[in-house]
Amino acid sequence: MKKYILVTGGVISGIGKGIIASSVGTILKSCGLHVTAIKIDPYINIDAGTFSPYEHGEVFVLDDGGEVDLDLGNYERFLDIRLTKDNNLTTGKIYQSVITKERRGDYLGKTVQVVPHITDAIQEWVMRQAKVSVDDDGVEPQVCVIELGGTVGDIESMPFIEAFRQFQFKVKRENFCNIHVSLVPQPSTTGEQKTKPTQNSVRELRGLGLSPDLIVCRCSTPLDTAVKEKISMFCHVEPEQVICIHDVSSIYRVPLLLEDQGMVEYFCRRLDLPIEMRPRRMLTKWKEMSDRSDRLLEHTSIALVGKYTKFSDSYASVIKALEHSALAINHKLEVKYIDSADLEQSTQQEEPVKYHEAWQKLCSADGVLVPGGFGVRGTEGKIQAINWARKQKKPFLGVCLGMQLAVCEFARNMFGWQDANSTEFDPETKHPVVIDMPEHNPGQMGGTMRLGKRRTIFKSNSSILRKLYGDADHVDERHRHRFEVNPELKHHFEKKGLHFVGQDTEGQRMEVIELEDHAYFVGVQYHPEFTSRPIKPSPPYFGLLLAAAGKLQSYLLKGCRLSPRDTYSDRSGSSSPDSELSELKFPSVS
Repeated sequence: MKKYILVTGGVISGIGKGIIASSVGTILKSCGLHVTAIKIDPYINIDAGTFSPYEHGEVFVLDDGGEVDLDLGNYERFLDIRLTKDNNLTTGKIYQSVITKERRGDYLGKTVQVVPHITDAIQEWVMRQAKVSVDDDGVEPQVCVIELGGTVGDIESMPFIEAFRQFQFKVKRENFCNIHVSLVPQPSTTGEQKTKPTQNSVRELRGLGLSPDLIVCRCSTPLDTAVKEKISMFCHVEPEQVICIHDVSSIYRVPLLLEDQGMVEYFCRRLDLPIEMRPRRMLTKWKEMSDRSDRLLEHTSIALVGKYTKFSDSYASVIKALEHSALAINHKLEVKYIDSADLEQSTQQEEPVKYHEAWQKLCSADGVLVPGGFGVRGTEGKIQAINWARKQKKPFLGVCLGMQLAVCEFARNMFGWQDANSTEFDPETKHPVVIDMPEHNPGQMGGTMRLGKRRTIFKSNSSILRKLYGDADHVDERHRHRFEVNPELKHHFEKKGLHFVGQDTEGQRMEVIELEDHAYFVGVQYHPEFTSRPIKPSPPYFGLLLAAAGKLQSYLLKGCRLSPRDTYSDRSGSSSPDSELSELKFPSVS
């Protein structure tokens, strides 16, 4: 029988349910089990595609083009799996499916209600999606980890709680387990760890018909034994069922913390999992990663010039991709967040201090990254940053909009086309170097972009990025954009040294740009950060970090033997915990 692990949250949202759900999956996968994950978001939106990054953080894109919650990015990175859009379940999707059935006449004249029709639809969706393989070997998952977003007691999550109350009886107790994540605050005035919020949260969950099997306490310092025993007594669980996840230096330590506190042994007994009690070698990799990140001495700084820099979750995958690459070259990463609007002339006149501070951050960075984004605000500041990186020969990576603006900057300053722009920002420009996509439907906002995994063909054997990808002749990466570089102007740029080294399979869409006679000036139309993994850093980001640390040329001269795609062999994947430990080692780039 398939096993289901439901992760719920109490007291406040944003306490790390996603990391804990990912970590639970990681330690079970390290035991040789096939694991899948589902994220439930109680909002009515069909998907996350139209959210502002300030609302829910970044929009994560999957292979099939699904625009989903950023927690699915955590699942993919931790478990090294490939999810689909149906692994993200929203209230909107459930109601849409039930209303479609009702309109079709499937309910035969019955009154359609939240119970049983909505709750049944939730259970059917979970059971159906739990069977879908997420590994390359095509094997059906044995364990499904389900994270319920929000907080227990929220009105919008009530149908989901009720659905899982019924679900635990449908699949039987030995196949269903509930982990409740709660906050244990520690007021600075007394320093005492307070259990009352957790007690209230568990009481509310019990009142709704779910009893937690494990209570995961999020706290700033490790739980005192007395506090653990108090939670055990008042929440009706054994002390061993109270798990402490205190603040740690690296998220890679969370799976190790869970394992140290006996979570695998508990699952073995509670869910009768087919696990042999032997050393789990895959977790050695996580320990090595976390130890290594704590020991790093050398620093590399990257200026992230964006529009949503006040909220780091807006660029969650970008930051992770930078961290993976920095870890691979033994450097500690420092990200300098720069609001691109602060680099513009208008800021110099209105707030000169902010303007000079932003430029000081940019000029002191070892490399410059301009990520994707939408809307005209701040685009001129991004163009200023790109211009500075090009002229000063600073390592630069432009992703999606960052690549498009790099082309605009080049056209303005190398051809004298002062109004060169994207038709997204200036529909009347005389030099439209970036134009509308054929698929773009201006009447609909959601799901109308060029989304998901698409193939890019390398057109040049001497391309830096091609070498970083292990001299591949093509790559498959995920896209999310409405506009593209105007292919009719391609020859103008190539005459001046800006080469379109990567194009789509038809040769019409410009996917990768590289500037000759520059340390590292690369732009990609796709979003390589979505496929970056802790031991398989994304090549465009890896190249940026190598160049920023001054190691790119020596790396290329060695023939890229330690290509980021080769540092984590297929045989040392999460599904093969018995692989040789030597395969789990990081490359050393000198």
